[in-house]
Amino acid sequence: MKKFNIRKVLDGLKEVSSSAPSVQVGPQENHLIQETLQSEHFQLCKTVRHGFPYQPSSMAFDPVQKILAIGTQSGALRLFGRPGVECYCQHESGAAVIQLQFLINEGALVSALADDSVHLWNLRQKRPAILHSLKFNRERITFCHLPFQSKWLYIGTERGNIHIVNVESFMLSGYVIMWNKAIELSSKAHPGPVVHISDNPMDEGKLIIGFESGIVVLWDLKSKKADYRYTYDEAIHSVAWHHEGKQFICSHSDGTLTIWNIRGQGKPIQTITPHGKQPKDGKKPEPCKPILKVEYKTTRNGEPFIILSGGLSYDTVGRRPCLTVMHGKSTAVLEMDYPIVDFLTLCETPYPNDFQEPYAVVVLLEKDLVVIDLAQNGYPIFENPYPLTIHESPVTCCEYFADCPVDLIPALYSVGSRQKRQGYSKKEWPISGGNWGQGTQSYPEIIITGHADGTVKFWDASAIMLQVLYKLKTAKVFDRNRSKEDKGSTEASDDDPFAIQIMAWCPESRMLCVAGVSANVILYRFSKLEVTTEVVQLLEVRMQYELNDIESPDGGGEQTSALPTPGASPQTSGPPSHPSTSSNNSDGGNIPCLKVRSAPLKQSPGYQVDLVVQLVWVSGEPPQPITSLALNSSYGLLVFGNSNGLAVVDYIQKTVVLNLGTVELYGSNDPYQRQPRSPRKTRQPSGDHRDNSFSRSRSSSVTSIDKEAKEAISSFHFCETFARKGDSTLTPCLYVGTSLGTVLVLALTLPPAGEQRQLQPVLISPTGMLIRLKGSILRMAFLDSTGSQLPPAYEPWYEPNVTADGEEREKVRKRRPVSVSPSSSQDLSESQYAVVCSEKQAKVISLPSQTCIYKHSITETSFILRADVVQMSQGVCVACFCANGHIMTLSVPGLRPLMDVNYLPLTDMRIARTFCFTNLGQAMYLCSPTEVQRITYSQDTCENLQEMLGELFTPVETPEAPNRGFFKGLFGGGAQSLDREELFGEVTAGRASRSLAQHIPGPGGIEGMKGAASGVVGDLARARIALDERGQKLGELEERTAAMMASADSFSKHAHEMMLKCKDKKWYQF
Repeated sequence: MKKFNIRKVLDGLKEVSSSAPSVQVGPQENHLIQETLQSEHFQLCKTVRHGFPYQPSSMAFDPVQKILAIGTQSGALRLFGRPGVECYCQHESGAAVIQLQFLINEGALVSALADDSVHLWNLRQKRPAILHSLKFNRERITFCHLPFQSKWLYIGTERGNIHIVNVESFMLSGYVIMWNKAIELSSKAHPGPVVHISDNPMDEGKLIIGFESGIVVLWDLKSKKADYRYTYDEAIHSVAWHHEGKQFICSHSDGTLTIWNIRGQGKPIQTITPHGKQPKDGKKPEPCKPILKVEYKTTRNGEPFIILSGGLSYDTVGRRPCLTVMHGKSTAVLEMDYPIVDFLTLCETPYPNDFQEPYAVVVLLEKDLVVIDLAQNGYPIFENPYPLTIHESPVTCCEYFADCPVDLIPALYSVGSRQKRQGYSKKEWPISGGNWGQGTQSYPEIIITGHADGTVKFWDASAIMLQVLYKLKTAKVFDRNRSKEDKGSTEASDDDPFAIQIMAWCPESRMLCVAGVSANVILYRFSKLEVTTEVVQLLEVRMQYELNDIESPDGGGEQTSALPTPGASPQTSGPPSHPSTSSNNSDGGNIPCLKVRSAPLKQSPGYQVDLVVQLVWVSGEPPQPITSLALNSSYGLLVFGNSNGLAVVDYIQKTVVLNLGTVELYGSNDPYQRQPRSPRKTRQPSGDHRDNSFSRSRSSSVTSIDKEAKEAISSFHFCETFARKGDSTLTPCLYVGTSLGTVLVLALTLPPAGEQRQLQPVLISPTGMLIRLKGSILRMAFLDSTGSQLPPAYEPWYEPNVTADGEEREKVRKRRPVSVSPSSSQDLSESQYAVVCSEKQAKVISLPSQTCIYKHSITETSFILRADVVQMSQGVCVACFCANGHIMTLSVPGLRPLMDVNYLPLTDMRIARTFCFTNLGQAMYLCSPTEVQRITYSQDTCENLQEMLGELFTPVETPEAPNRGFFKGLFGGGAQSLDREELFGEVTAGRASRSLAQHIPGPGGIEGMKGAASGVVGDLARARIALDERGQKLGELEERTAAMMASADSFSKHAHEMMLKCKDKKWYQF
């Protein structure tokens, strides 16, 4: 994890990136590479957002479309259908979403926000848009209710009034229910805000209104007066009807539920305290915590379900939040991992006046979404198919790989599928609406996330999906002498000694290397077979920077006293010479920050530890954090660096090949006049190193120590190139970039493959400085003479745990690594280009002449946080993300600016830490602690995005309304209907006061409707309109589809005429 200086970041934010033209340097004739990438190949747009909605605040479900909507405290709206169908929208104001209501089976959604605005979203287009908004000026919105198949939305306010909005035109009706009229003389005080509104399931003309103070009113819409009032002396949190409309239930702030008959005014017929202890002497049970929500759901053959959140007794300290399901005589208390934000019961019918037949409960928690199966014994949960576990432990770093080898995802999936939990519901996931997009983009993409608890997760990110493939727990390698923390925090903290800082992965060989915050590096190989490792291979490395260290026999910064000599057998973990505490340790040195476990380690198929390298304390100083990491499977080498220097490890022989201070890399031509540091008294560290080392190392950043002396290693690149000026042959090299902008070259001499590679030492010789740039070096890459990118050499994956006979094993060992080197037919006079990008500029160097042929100043006033050399389908480019929010691409080798978009200001360090580019125009970053935002900078992908996105709305017939039977109809037991148009329309009710709220037409307008209705839905609608003109009967679905096409005004008139024409038929309109 790179160290950032926050002041530097803020300075960078104030400035704007400069786009100075790239400068050509040196002779040009030899460098006439035809660049294929042009500006028109680039376009920046957001593609998809994955993960759990950050800080959720509300939720709604469409029972016919089977779509779930979640609103958040920052005004975001996330819509979920079947796995793979999800969508993200944002309210411009950024105000919290307090309530969501679907227009069931209409392809529309109403959202109410904390800034007292209501919005109508059109979901019939792939990217939903707002059609209308209404902003209240004088009153605060507290509750909304939209009856099924009605176009009139009831809005309750803090003052206790109820306003009515026509959802077609988004105009306020003149009909208002004033609080004083509703309660009349039943109470001397103001009843408080409206906390509930709903119509009687059997009689649309009767509305129940719940006021916070404990008063409930049954309001008759036609006679404009209250039929009944019900008072209780505890505040009300929620109200729910029994489907027959004769009873309702209230939940209260003292943990009680009251059940009322609508005609019995005086007292509730029943009072229940679900979690209260019943005293013996018939007194009232002791009060409990408030019941925040209750739902009352009936079943045809059996007892009703009463489902509630909250209401636990006050003495359950430390008890986790619970959802309580009461069914008949049984009460199940389901514990949740996080506080409950909201819950919804999913029922078979959308009609409130029918038996509800609940089958599942969706519980929205602060950091999770849980769906409970009500139909199975024990109420198991459904296995969640959405990628909502990104934040299980806070993300500390990410890597993104597009266009991976095709066999990788199946290989990771097969080892990951064994990690699945058992005991889930057997049923299909109930949120199953929408349709997948018809995307043609088919290359494999993998995202790897490193986490604060030491886990590494591999995700399949192909097309626009995200699905976890495999999870690796790196902390298993170490002894855990710490108690298991609760998973409360979303931010990484100093208490995470296993946190992952940097990851290096070779997709072809499947080798993985991770560096942790406790100055440790772990190398993993991928295997399909289980294996038990008796002893974890361990190397301990002293890295210090003391030019005149009195204890050092050779006076240099190189110290490998705690190391075996190259070629010797590796040290195993926990040698007796290493004391475990500092009490009997004279110089406070040679102790790693974490202890590697000594017991045998059972390793499941997947990633298995091959080697652990640990930096140890030196002279009472904790090791410096690792700042860079790389591995090369063809050379069998792994390299890491920090602010003291670098170490190269031969992981085949398990030895340290090189351990050099940064100064030694320069040899005699060090450009900086460094002062030797004064010899310091060896400090006696206090207490156990393992407790304090991590926080010490985390805080001592490179900037806090004298800058000249500390030159950190910032990047590496393995390559096959010309090691020295004027060389005529290619040799394996390691390019090293430093925080002071220097690129240094190390030439590698590797023994031949096979037996000799196991025995002969790898030789490394520094060849000095290649070039210097302004700012820390971020990225290096190589091109051949035609301008194509030269990938580093790699070894193809093979099964490391071969159990076959010796012959097989020999075959594996003798495999030649694939060395991707340029063809020998090239003209070797200028046959390679090195591309180097720093925080400020980019340069291209011609090799082997080592002349700089192009340079470009990317930013003067800010600095680059991430740069990658990426392969687009038309060629190679450099992609940069700058601290001032700009995303830029440059051509190579000419470094022409191709794209520069001011995308997003760097609002927090999370973006800086997690932003990464990859091939084919893909990029990603964490936009919140729980969500990944993916973007593309490729014109092709932007054009195909519409096709790739899923459809949220699918034409579905609304189920038949329940048949109430002959006698009920005859004796008035059936559902009463109400002509709301007549009551609330302008003719009868007049217009609402202009100053009460203002109407704002949305960007989605009628044009959006037309666009959305094109395609299948549109053809359907046009056919239906034609039928309508022939006077044929329309089904409900078709009316609504047509409604989306026509403008609201003309359609409502047309609908009114139709209603008069066919009075015998029930007419519902959109």
